[in-house]
Order: sequence, then C-alpha cells, then structure tokens
Amino acid sequence: MTGAFLAGALCLGATVVNLVSILVAMVRIRGPRAPLPLEANPPPVSIVRPVCGIEHFSEKTLRSGFELDYPDYELIFCVARGTDPIIPLVERLMAAYPQVPSQLIIGDEQISENPKLNNCVRGWNEARHNWVILADSNVLMPRDYVQRLKASWREDTGLVCSTPAGSHPEGFWAEVECAFLNSLQARWQYAGEALGFGFAQGKSMLWRKDILDARGGIRALAAEIAEDAAATKLVRKAGLRVHLVDAPFQQPLGPRKAAEVWYRQLRWARLRRVTFPLFFAPEICTGALVPMAAGALWAWGYGYSVPAVVLLVALAWYGPEFVLARLKGWPLTPRSLLTFLARDLMILPIWTYAWVAVRIEWRGNAMSVRTKAAEQLRVTGIIG
Repeated sequence: MTGAFLAGALCLGATVVNLVSILVAMVRIRGPRAPLPLEANPPPVSIVRPVCGIEHFSEKTLRSGFELDYPDYELIFCVARGTDPIIPLVERLMAAYPQVPSQLIIGDEQISENPKLNNCVRGWNEARHNWVILADSNVLMPRDYVQRLKASWREDTGLVCSTPAGSHPEGFWAEVECAFLNSLQARWQYAGEALGFGFAQGKSMLWRKDILDARGGIRALAAEIAEDAAATKLVRKAGLRVHLVDAPFQQPLGPRKAAEVWYRQLRWARLRRVTFPLFFAPEICTGALVPMAAGALWAWGYGYSVPAVVLLVALAWYGPEFVLARLKGWPLTPRSLLTFLARDLMILPIWTYAWVAVRIEWRGNAMSVRTKAAEQLRVTGIIG
C-alpha cells in the first residue's frame, strides 16, 4: 500500500498546487478592460523591435507599434540581413506614419549564439531614451502598450515583462499552442511572480537603460543562451525584481502545424532546462496526466473505481482552467478540452527530451545548448 499512498499524495499535492496557481492567476491577471490613461509628464521611450521574415500577422503586429497612444516614443527596427523579405513592409509602414520617429537598422553584431540578441545590439545602442522596450515582432501592441508596461514599474523593479497571450488561432494545433501559452505558461509565470520568483519573458521587456548599461549593457545578456534568462539573473543579482504587466499582450498565431508547436515548445523547454534546471524539473507535473496516472494507481491500490477517480482528477484540473480562460477572454472553442489534453500529452515527451536535446533552431538558425551531461551522451553515441 505504500506505493498507492505515495501516488495518492502526489495526485493530491499536484492538484492543490495547480488549483492555487489558477486562483493566483484569476486575481493577478486582469481581463478585458478600458485602456490606461497617460501618467503626468510621461518620459520618452525607445522601442526596439528585432524583425526576421514574414509571419501570418506581420503587418498587423508591426503596424500596432505606430498607433500607440503615447506622446513621445521612437521605433527602431533591426534586421540581420539586407535580403530579408520583411524590409519592404517595414519601410512601407515607416512611410505611412511619418509622425512617428522610426528607423530601420540592417546588420547585426555577433555577440552570442542567440540571433535575436545579436539583432538587437545596434538598436539598443541607437536608442535615444533612457526607457527602452525590447519587443518581438509578433507582439500585438494595444494602444496603451507603454502605459501598461510603465504601470508595473515599482521602486524594486529592474525589469517589466509580458508573457505572450496566444490569440487569433486558426485550426486545432494553433488552439493547442494557445493552451500552452495562456492557461498553462502565463498562469504559472504569474503564480511564480506572486511568490517572489519573477522570471523575464523576452516578448516584451521594459528596461531602464541606465540599470542595464551599468551592468555591461545589452552585451551582458549574452551570458546565457536565452536573453530573458540572462536578464532574470542579472536583475536578481542587482537586488531588484522582475515584474509582469497586469495582463499578457497578444501574440496572434494564425495557422499552426503539429510539428511547429512541438519544436517551438521543445526549444523553450530546452532553454528553461539549461538556464533554470531546478525550476524546470517539476514541470512534468504541470499537466494533468501525471496526477491522473497517480490517482489511478491510488484508486487501484485501495480498491476504488479507477475510471471514476481519473475523471474526478481531470475535472479538478480542466474545469478551473476552462473558467480561467473564459474570465480572461482567451480563445476557447467547443474542442478546448481536447486541446488541453493534447497539450498535456505533449508535456511528458517534451520534458523528457529537453534533458538530452543539444540542438535547437530559431528561425532557421541552429543553436547549441550543450551541457556536460548532454555532451557525454553525445560522445557515447546516445544522442546526436
């Protein structure tokens, strides 16, 4: 009975922690609401946007940066290669909004294996203002984008970020990616922040330039393969905190294929594994399948109905998650339960493979994230 007892304890403990994280997210994350007003005498802001290739919603997301309700800001677009197909779109938008100071920088600086960070270096150096936002090209900026980032800045803040909120999904696998981004990853990130473990997220990062420049500038973010992981460690070492905006900014998805979702989630999991292994280890229990299996083992050991217990555990996990997504205005469809289940079926192999995978790809750029353990496995021929 010891095994069944331990399985029951795991099931109960994981379920309670999951419910607490959902409650924290319900309180911490705002739902749809009116735009924030401007603060008195708002400071000027530089927005640096690395761009690479054409995506499904590129024009919509890049245009949103020109239509902010903020009196004094500049846009700096950075592209690594002069042949990139995104350049004509950026130039057309810059010409359509001459009232917004903007520039396009072509050519990166190789300071790390991270192509996104390399693409941002010259933009950071060109930024004219002390408040600088590093924003991915696929972030859909609301009109109060700057206000919402600034509103989360406090005396102990070193960095304000936003997780991506998946929106505009087209098809089943895009809905699965929404299930990853929204009611799983964003929810856990807000729960972590509430416990004092704020982690940076590279989608939108508001910096005070003097804070980062005093600690090596943007080049200091090359200390880790992921710039947001390096930012987290840098801010914590400075005795400051990472804070999140009151609600995630949208990332329109469009259509997705299963392989796209798999490799994107594997890349992020591998980066989390390399940069924060102690926090990554429990991620295997963030989906419902491990608690459901543990509940089934407990029921079998004590003579209860296995299907009934598994169903109860599933309801305890997916019911509150569905309510959270509904309250926050995140995409939901009649098949959302299936997308939650598909996501959780992917968590176990992604988590397992993330411990040994040594190569990831970001927009066609191969990146090595070897650790000593992974290198030993490669040498012995277990992995490539």
